[in-house]
Amino acid sequence: MQIKWPNGCKSAAMFTFDLDGDIIWQNMSADEPHADQLIRARSIGQYGPNRCVDMILDLLDKYGVKATFFVPGYVAEHNPAVIQKIAAAGHEIGNHGYTHERFVEKSREEQIEIIEKTQKIIKEITGKAPVGFRTPSGDWAVETPYLLEERGFSYSSSMRGDDRPYHTVLDGRVTDFIEIPSKWELDDYVAQAYSIYPAEPAGLDRISCYRNVQDTYLREFRGYHRYGLCISFLMHPQISGAPGRNLILEEILKEVTSHPDVWIATGAEIADWWRATYPTDPQ
Repeated sequence: MQIKWPNGCKSAAMFTFDLDGDIIWQNMSADEPHADQLIRARSIGQYGPNRCVDMILDLLDKYGVKATFFVPGYVAEHNPAVIQKIAAAGHEIGNHGYTHERFVEKSREEQIEIIEKTQKIIKEITGKAPVGFRTPSGDWAVETPYLLEERGFSYSSSMRGDDRPYHTVLDGRVTDFIEIPSKWELDDYVAQAYSIYPAEPAGLDRISCYRNVQDTYLREFRGYHRYGLCISFLMHPQISGAPGRNLILEEILKEVTSHPDVWIATGAEIADWWRATYPTDPQ
């Protein structure tokens, strides 16, 4: 079935950025001796809010695109001016946990505390509580969607199992809590986050060839557009905001915006449209 998108558009595109700052690097080195002194590792993450956000915002403005930034509460707390700048530019801010926790490892009570703490922090900074959620590290617990729906979230962009939005089903009940899936092949961190840890599988380049990464993104977009689907680009400022990789982002923005029949929207806009247009998911 051909999906209906606003204004007769053929497909939809959502640009998202996980502003993880240095919290991932703090988490990875937590068990190392003198972890608080591993300044170089943490500086990789700090590069995101300190420099890369500005470069990304400039590109988004150049191409007239509004994006969604998913932000851990800890990062928002330590970079309030950056979060205000993103919001002031008209972009959406979403909830991304507090310290990029793996929700699958947390109790129900811990998850509630994390979700609500970050909601409060972001609302205090921007004046608006997030309506979108992305689970850190791509894993949430069985209870997580229930907790999000109970707290009035409009949507999540956490799962991988479709190429269209869909209504989350909880205990056999079709809810108005919308999922907007992304894919690993659309995640810049998977291909381009340099790591000192051994590559997996053995022999894999630590950083993929930029030409190949750009080709992957463009081919995925062309496929999604051909079939009238909803592509959700999943990027990180510390990766795609760096000068060389920013050129990849620009080529993607250039191609996507060259198609007048692509609806480019934030997560909140896509979720609202899907809910209003499809009270039940099309088959």
